[in-house]
Amino acid sequence: MKNLTLALDWTPNINHIGFFVAKEKNFYQENGLNLNIIDPTEDNYKVTPAKKVELGLADFALCPTESILSYRTKTTPFNLIAIAAILKDDLSAIVVKNNGKIKSPKDLDGKSYSSYQAKYEDAIVKQMIKNDGGKGDLTIAYPNKLGIWDTVLNDAFDATWIFLNWEAIEAEGLDHSVSYFKMKDYHIPYSYSPVIAANENKIQQNASDYTKFLSATKAGYLFCQEHEEEAITLFKKYVPEKDAHINLNKALKASLDAFGNNENWGKLETSVISEFLDWIYAKDLETQKIMVQDIATNQLMI
Repeated sequence: MKNLTLALDWTPNINHIGFFVAKEKNFYQENGLNLNIIDPTEDNYKVTPAKKVELGLADFALCPTESILSYRTKTTPFNLIAIAAILKDDLSAIVVKNNGKIKSPKDLDGKSYSSYQAKYEDAIVKQMIKNDGGKGDLTIAYPNKLGIWDTVLNDAFDATWIFLNWEAIEAEGLDHSVSYFKMKDYHIPYSYSPVIAANENKIQQNASDYTKFLSATKAGYLFCQEHEEEAITLFKKYVPEKDAHINLNKALKASLDAFGNNENWGKLETSVISEFLDWIYAKDLETQKIMVQDIATNQLMI
């Protein structure tokens, strides 16, 4: 059995269900793989998932596309590369509590934003405000990452970035009245999040195992589409106790279309990434030019 480690971008949530289903259904084992899944609660984000790949602590990490760009352009570049997308569509959004004061992004001028401190995150949010006619005058702070969503729920901050198929489902269940601002609605061509990232330098020597990993993972996600109730039952035991109240049925239904299908699961579309890179450069958020093929590959797909 080949041992592989996957570092999740967050505590187990609906975006990760395919991995856990594949593990429970022995899809990895049938491919000669033993997958170890770790998440940020182990060290409270002391080492990010992508950094764990760089340090050799994980074979794969979940992260947004912009993290790949960030690693490629840092002072000492690391050849992190996206090998698959979990979601075909962007299911993320900026969220605010409905208090009558913030009706669109421009109303975030003078308000507070709870940030994950990702390289381009703050600039992207400020640009959303500007695209809506505001100034981008936003107060930004960096709370404990795993508690960021709570800072909006408890009114400590006005806004943050969430997933509509997880935190939004939770907000609905808790009867929190919230509003969401999606990137595409404010002329920001956001890319894939999350992607499965790997060390490009290790792909050639591990191509067979990595391809088997993606094949088994694909089977896990597509299984969710055909067997929703069983998938939820298999996944439920991995959901943290603090999230046990989230309606998994609604969360999964909100995700199924974005998982894609047998023909396109995981496929990274050049046009989607290229449009995002062009926007990043047009807004001077990055100056070092990187090509799509430098940060994404479909070569491990079957």
